[in-house]
Amino acid sequence: MYIVSKRMEIAGCHRLSLPYESRCTRMHGHNWIVTVHCKSKTLNNEGMVVDFKHIKDKIHSYLDHGNLNELLNFNPTAENIAKWICDNVPLCFRVDVEESGNNKATYIKDDEEERI
Repeated sequence: MYIVSKRMEIAGCHRLSLPYESRCTRMHGHNWIVTVHCKSKTLNNEGMVVDFKHIKDKIHSYLDHGNLNELLNFNPTAENIAKWICDNVPLCFRVDVEESGNNKATYIKDDEEERI
């Protein structure tokens, strides 16, 4: 099994829709550190699992310096962002989204999901 990881920083703003009082319901920004993990049993014709540039083009180019509430059609929590990235990158099985040094969400695709 081949595994590659692409780490990138994404600057952007968002506000969360929450049923309780929180400062996070106001527009605010982060410099997210996102790590995308992809795997494959075989390599493509170029000898790669996936080109790192393709991951960056798909995710960083779309989200960086954007308003995530406008770019994404869900409540942009770190958890939801991690799943969205995983769903949008071919061969991705895990995504780590770090909002700050102390707050990180990880989404790992369940092997059973791939069989559905």
